Amino acid sequence: MGVRRDLKRARQRADLASRTRIDLLRDDTGTVREARTAPLVPPPVSGSIADLPFTNAAEAPDAVVLRRRDDAGEWRPVTAQAFADEVTAVAKGLIAAGVEQGGRVAVMSRTRYEWTVLDFAVWAAGGRVVPVYATSSADQVDWIVRDSGTTLLVVENADNAATATTGTAHHPHPPRILRLDADALAELTALGADLPDDEVTKRRTSLTPDAIATICYTSGTTGRPKGCVLTHANLHAEAANTLELLHPVFQEVTGQTASTLLFLPLAHIMGRTLQIACLAARIETGHFPSVKPDELRPALKEFRPTFLVGVPYLFERIHDAGRATAEKIGRGASFDRAERVAVRFAEAYLDRFLGRGRGPGPGLYAAWALYDLLVYRRIRKELGGRMRYAISGGSPLDRTLGLFFYAAGIIVYEGYGLTETTAAATLVPPLQPRPGTVGRPVPGTAVRIADDGEVLIKGDVVFAAYWNNPVATAEALAGDWFATGDLGALDDDGYLTITGRKKDILVTSGGKNVSPAVLEDRLRSRAPVGQCLVVGDARPFVAALVTVDPDALAHWLTVRGLPADTPLAELTDDPRLRADVQKAVDYANEAVSRAESIRAFALVDGEFSEANGLLTPSLKVKRHAVTERYAREIENLYRR
Repeated sequence: MGVRRDLKRARQRADLASRTRIDLLRDDTGTVREARTAPLVPPPVSGSIADLPFTNAAEAPDAVVLRRRDDAGEWRPVTAQAFADEVTAVAKGLIAAGVEQGGRVAVMSRTRYEWTVLDFAVWAAGGRVVPVYATSSADQVDWIVRDSGTTLLVVENADNAATATTGTAHHPHPPRILRLDADALAELTALGADLPDDEVTKRRTSLTPDAIATICYTSGTTGRPKGCVLTHANLHAEAANTLELLHPVFQEVTGQTASTLLFLPLAHIMGRTLQIACLAARIETGHFPSVKPDELRPALKEFRPTFLVGVPYLFERIHDAGRATAEKIGRGASFDRAERVAVRFAEAYLDRFLGRGRGPGPGLYAAWALYDLLVYRRIRKELGGRMRYAISGGSPLDRTLGLFFYAAGIIVYEGYGLTETTAAATLVPPLQPRPGTVGRPVPGTAVRIADDGEVLIKGDVVFAAYWNNPVATAEALAGDWFATGDLGALDDDGYLTITGRKKDILVTSGGKNVSPAVLEDRLRSRAPVGQCLVVGDARPFVAALVTVDPDALAHWLTVRGLPADTPLAELTDDPRLRADVQKAVDYANEAVSRAESIRAFALVDGEFSEANGLLTPSLKVKRHAVTERYAREIENLYRR
């Protein structure tokens, strides 16, 4: 088992796990109210992120830094020199196209190699990148382009171009639109062919750490998106410190040459900082345009990454796919036993590693070895077969699910952050796993818990301002601490646990305060649940709206010999389906008191998705939109 071997080696390399220093501040009751971690990398005094491709080319021109999938599906290597040359050529085209120093260039595309080229080319040209989700509506494009002052918009395909054209048609000076699937990079390269390379060098070297690198618009569950201004120093603080925290440890302990497949949207800051960190360390990185597990799994098997950065949804669906496969061959009960063994084994092994217990006994070891042959190795195979580590962010990962993957040979480290904190503000430190928490402050960052439980963050990762919005900036950065809007607590070792969103707290008519996030995260982690929303504000009890995952429904119908085209509308009162969902509800309720537990649920037809406006691009539920859309169903829950 790779995880056991890694942790055994880690004991012999205690210095790797103790390089970070954390300081804790307690209140009069002894409760930890603040945790600070010293930086591992000092802030830069000159230069910018734009220098990375050129530094790599100068130091290791033949090093493979990226892999690009060609039309035949083969992963072709891209050397440091080749990447720097392409960035220079595109940067010259951007300058020739009229992009000025400090000019804004928007990129509206799924994750792909060209996105990364454009990111660094815009910076090399002295510009600022404005990411736009490929799923954005015309109204959203209108707002982002107009608010940011974007003059050039690079989109992926004809559909994106149509959306952008519609959204910006009434602008006094609509941006120029180029399409990646119509050879936008070749067009830019040809446009700048006569421009000397020195023009790019001059612009790039004029950038300083405090220069604005990107304006990232929050996907937001309510209201207009706000443009988070992130500097090159912000990006450096995030990428350099997380890289120094993780990479030397993983490299030394595993002996593997690191590689990863990047599938998170590059419009999301987590994907952007990941690619910066990987390029800085010359970690081979490939790109894939979808986070949908059924589309992603074949690519993982081809690319075979050693680590991944994803969201809980991916790990939930990998787990559910494993169970569905087991059910198809009549081994559903065996999978359930394997899951119970995995959780017991992982808890016992972690207890021993952390000095809290004796570890698994002979019987538990034997059970684990059996299910490793029958179940766990299949999970590893689904993720490419070489993966040993993963980082999960965006929302809390169910603790039991994390333990399951741990027993399957993959340690999933959780992190927590926002666009305003340049992605991760906290991260579980390597070799010091703590399932159920989102870790300690990233080196160079401090976390404080306010009197009302709100999580406050300070450090070089915290954004500079909201673009064109001084009022919102002053509110968010009052007192030098960024107020996240999330609720949490620090334990005695400085590990943070997120308990919910401040504005999402429900207060029942009986006066009970309920954080829906705890229930929703656990409920969503169990098949056949797709998405869900916990309700109960000013109501006598807590209830939930539940959607059924389409793949899980198809599997459920097949196993029971029902027609594959049976609509969910005919099954919302089916006692068998409701019993399966009730198991998921019972699992969610285990985490809370009876007064906070879900007493009733409604199965609703359809999905919560970006397309219907019920999910943000980062897969967060838009609570207000869902409650409006399903107002009748919510009322019916309280009439029973």
